[in-house]
Amino acid sequence: MFASSPSELWSAERALGVSGLQFMQAILAGDGPHPPIARGMNYRLDAVEVGRVVFRGTPTDAHLNPLGTVHGGWYGTLLDSAMSCAVQTTIPAGRLYTTLEYKVNLVRNLAVGTEVLCEGTVTHAGRTTGVASGSLRGAEDGKVYASGTATCLILAP
Repeated sequence: MFASSPSELWSAERALGVSGLQFMQAILAGDGPHPPIARGMNYRLDAVEVGRVVFRGTPTDAHLNPLGTVHGGWYGTLLDSAMSCAVQTTIPAGRLYTTLEYKVNLVRNLAVGTEVLCEGTVTHAGRTTGVASGSLRGAEDGKVYASGTATCLILAP
């Protein structure tokens, strides 16, 4: 179930009271706050484990650019979410993160209605930074549509 308003999102205190892995597991189980952006971008959390997160999504007509192809921002949003949330699974309670930078490589055009799996995997989990890589693949054909890397800053509030 998606959060229908910001009031349904967790407070900062509650979010900081659990590890990043517990936070992501709560979302997957339906006990945590689904980010409102996921509704508009038509994706959802599909799998969570330490250092790895998978989102499942499908672009719609609402995600087309003026030329009628899926906007690169749709690819980028899913990859940023998967890579950064993978980093989140490695941070302890009382810490938070933010994306410092990310890079996306679009490999092929994605047709409206094509279901994809977007996987983020941590390559470095440090005290102050986390680094992850990601891929956006067709759920049925396994074709790579995009790949990326992200660096996240780990913060103490």
